[in-house]
This record gives sequence, C-alpha cells and structure tokens, in this order.
Amino acid sequence: MIGAAVTGRGRATVPVVFDLDGTLVDSLPGIAWAANTLLAERGHAPLPQARIGTFVGLGERVFLDRLIAAAGLDAADDAALMARLLDLYRAAADRTTPFPGAREALQDLRDAGVPLGLCTNKPSGPLDAVLDALDLRGLFGAVVAGDTLPVRKPDPAPLHRAFDLLGGLGLYVGDNGIDARTATSAGVPFWLFTEGIRHEPLADIPHDRAFDDFARLAALYRATFA
Repeated sequence: MIGAAVTGRGRATVPVVFDLDGTLVDSLPGIAWAANTLLAERGHAPLPQARIGTFVGLGERVFLDRLIAAAGLDAADDAALMARLLDLYRAAADRTTPFPGAREALQDLRDAGVPLGLCTNKPSGPLDAVLDALDLRGLFGAVVAGDTLPVRKPDPAPLHRAFDLLGGLGLYVGDNGIDARTATSAGVPFWLFTEGIRHEPLADIPHDRAFDDFARLAALYRATFA
C-alpha cells in the first residue's frame, strides 16, 4: 500500500524510487565497453552490445558468469576476472549518459518536494562513479546499491529499504521485468520506462503505467498522485 512521506515543506507526497541502468541512464555502451575490454585483455573476440545487454540486470556476479559462459573465459580465474571487471565497470561511468530529460524530470520532482530514491543492483563502487560523473547524487534522499544488503532485486528488501529511508511506500520506476517483479513483491505500483534495457516483450511485463519520454514524467506524477 502506498504511503505518504512528509517533506521538509510540511506536505505529504508519494515517494518515487528509481532503478538506474536502463531507466535513468543509458549505461549499456559503457557496460559493453567494460566487458569487451576485459575480453580483449584475455585474448577473446568482442561480443555484440545487444548480446552483452542480455547479461545485465541481476548484478555483477550473474553478469560475469554469463560473460564467462558466452566468451569461453577461464572460470578458474574468477577472482581476477571479477576484480578487473569492477575496475572497468567504474571506468565505464565516463561512457554513461542520462536519458534525455531524465535529470530535468528528477529536478522537477525534487523541486516539488517529492522524496526521491534510487534502488539498483549496480554495486556501490560503479554506482558511486556514475552518480559523481553525472552529478546526480544530490537529487536522491535514499540510495540502495546492489551490495547494500545481502540480497538484491527482485527480492523486495532493497526496495523496502529505499522507501523506509524516504519515510513511506510509494512508486517504483524501472525498465524491465526484474524491476516489475521487485515492485510486485514489495507491494508498490510500477511504472515502466520503455526505452531501457528490456529483454522481454512489453506485454509480458506487468506495469501500472508505461512511458517513453521523461519530459512527461512530472506531469504524469501530478496527474496520478495530486
């Protein structure tokens, strides 16, 4: 059930928590660069960006396992591969850009007193690099990374942690079926950004509303929760 957080202005508003990769930021080019740089260093051919996109969503452990299987990397060298992947993943922040209108939509909601949070499976090191590179950190009152808790999405605990920090349940915004399952498990409505890293057909992802343009988000919020 949606709750209402009391903002510093004394108004009760519905908090909004966002996913990051594929929702607020176009991170796939940077992630593909990181993966293919790792492959090149190990003497392997690059993989297409679209193929690498299918590895994304469940955290760096699943990503690396899928990369090892797809490229034939030596799984016995797992620890070194993970350490190097995380280094490259942090460096990929310079190749990550906000989706058009995303930062402006966040600022519009924040200026209206809406509590904003972030709940992502991205580990804290690469996440911090993106937030700093894109100057996004100050927009969020709660940030929950993939390694903040022992579990990750689609387990609802990280999303519940984000809403707890914001003072009440609210709306979750993401771009794929993992985010949809997380919202369902957490008992909150889900809005789907359709231009992100989505592997499933749109019709297969349960959502309360879909949008493809962040320029519409603040107006949609006001129309829904005013």
